[in-house]
Amino acid sequence: MRGTKPELRRDPEAVTDLGPPQWMPEDAAQEWERVMPILAERRILSVADLGSLENYCLAIGQVREMQKLLANGGAVIVVEGMPKRHPAVGIQADAMTRSRLLAAELGLTPVSRSRPAIREPDEGDDDDPLDIS
Repeated sequence: MRGTKPELRRDPEAVTDLGPPQWMPEDAAQEWERVMPILAERRILSVADLGSLENYCLAIGQVREMQKLLANGGAVIVVEGMPKRHPAVGIQADAMTRSRLLAAELGLTPVSRSRPAIREPDEGDDDDPLDIS
């Protein structure tokens, strides 16, 4: 995901109050409940964005689940007498990357919040972005 992120605009039909899906694991549901009020206040989350929010929360939940495994078993395991990296280390790293990318897409990182992303339409704004007159 490279390049400039699209400008986030307030959506008059934004999703403002929605609980986590029933099927979502506990750690992921807790993240949903933490970020949903933030996104609702900004009024930028549409129904089309719910998949990204679900995936973000699942990734954060997976990071936390892997951390619990690593806290109990350590980052190194012994297989046939040889020390090896615990598989949870790679799973956690992948989930951290996915969560960071999705957090940026949702405007949940310091950098994404510092951009002039959410703005009210100026008076005289045209609906046609290609009109140069």
